[in-house]
Amino acid sequence: MVTAVVLFTRDLRVHDHPALAAACANAERVAPLFVFDPALTGRSANRDRFLHQSVADLRTTLRARGGDLVVRNGDPVTETIALARSIGATMVGLAADVSAYARRRERRLAAECERHRLALRLFPGVTVVDPGLPRPEYRVFTPYHRAWQAAARRAEVAAPPQVTLPDGLAVGRLPAISRGDSPDAVDGGETTARRRLTDWLRRLDPYDESHDDLAADATSRLSPYLRFGCLSPLEVANAARDHPAFVRQLCWRDFFLQLLAARPELARSDLRPGPAGWRGVRVVNPASPGPWI
Repeated sequence: MVTAVVLFTRDLRVHDHPALAAACANAERVAPLFVFDPALTGRSANRDRFLHQSVADLRTTLRARGGDLVVRNGDPVTETIALARSIGATMVGLAADVSAYARRRERRLAAECERHRLALRLFPGVTVVDPGLPRPEYRVFTPYHRAWQAAARRAEVAAPPQVTLPDGLAVGRLPAISRGDSPDAVDGGETTARRRLTDWLRRLDPYDESHDDLAADATSRLSPYLRFGCLSPLEVANAARDHPAFVRQLCWRDFFLQLLAARPELARSDLRPGPAGWRGVRVVNPASPGPWI
């Protein structure tokens, strides 16, 4: 009986999740796994709360499909290998990411999977168009946007109707979360994200004129759900295809992620270095188009 592990990172959903769909199609038993990584938690109460709610919602959704979410705390690579060995898995699936930290995690996981004779497969899902499909040397948005529009896109994949967990697997409990967050913080999770997307698509028509007017409060408020993968950016782009101004903002998101994939140091340095520091810098055109979604 073929068994697979799917490691969730910032792709906390079941709809249009290529790694989960492939695992359910090719293995009789699937163990979806999320690891609370101490290197990425404890920095912000709002962030931790949103993440905790998103993981809890993912667990509920998987349980509705007959499965569950395995929850562990610690190093994601160590916990993934330990889980795979404990259930006799032969395959590990993971959504590819672009940050330096994510890519180090992927390299470590690849090395450990090879050492333990596990097949590791990386899947798309973090961007609309895979980083690298438009040429990575683009440093200006407009030519990138033209290439992005012409680039081939993968097909959306359906949420698996059934997830079968290995027998006798201890799934673990969600850690406690403190409540020291903003009273205006949005709720996390795919369920809320999909409801917000449906509502937003009904209100998209004025977006062309209002999206750069911050005082108008006329943006989608979908950014945190895209950040943690509660929504598939490809699904959002396809659903909003008749609204090019909004889809263009999703292209901005891909543009920055592609730059980060090509040059990981950009997380902490300027693309075009100028005078040191930001103090005293005057914003010339605050209404210019940007990555607001």
